Amino acid sequence: ATGLLVICTGKATKRVMELTADNKEYIAKIKLGETTPSFDLETDVDAVYPFDHVNRELVETVLRTFSGWQLQEPPAFSAKYVNGKRAYEYARKGVDPKLEPVPIEIHSIELIGFDLPFLTIKIVCSKGTYIRALARDIGKALSTGAHLVELRRTRSGIFSIEQALSIAEVEKKLSDLGNQS
Repeated sequence: ATGLLVICTGKATKRVMELTADNKEYIAKIKLGETTPSFDLETDVDAVYPFDHVNRELVETVLRTFSGWQLQEPPAFSAKYVNGKRAYEYARKGVDPKLEPVPIEIHSIELIGFDLPFLTIKIVCSKGTYIRALARDIGKALSTGAHLVELRRTRSGIFSIEQALSIAEVEKKLSDLGNQS
C-alpha cells in the first residue's frame, strides 16, 4: 500500500480520531482468477479460477452493485479483535476467526483500468472499509477469484495526496526544526 497517511504531532495528536474519521479515496489494482487467504499479496495464491467470461461491461455492471450501504465481512488477516486477540494471530495459525460483518458505505466505485486479468478501480468509501475484502467480493460477484495487488490512498477526509509531503520533505522539516534549537 502507498499514498496518503495522516500523521499528527504535538497538540494535534488529541484530534487524530477526528481527523481520520471521514471518507477515504483509493486507487486499487485487483487481479482476477486467483485468490489468497489474506485477499492480497501477503499470502500465496491458494486457488485459481477461470475468468475468460469477464468483460468490461460485466465488470461495470457488477461494480454498480457495490454502491451504497452494505455489510462487509472483514478479512481474517486483520487487526480486528476476536476473543481478546487480533484476528490475524488466529489466521496465521490456520484458524478461521469468524468475524462478524460490519456496515460500510461505498460512495462511488469506478472502473479506471481494464487489462485482464487486472482491474483498476477508484473507490470513495467510509472509514473501516477493507479494500482487499472488496476485491474478494468483486471476484465472487464476477464468478471468479480475485485479490488485491496494489493499493494507493489518495484522500482521507479533507486531506489529499496533492497536499501531502514526501518522507524526505518531512525529514527535512524535522531536521530544520532541530537545527533551530
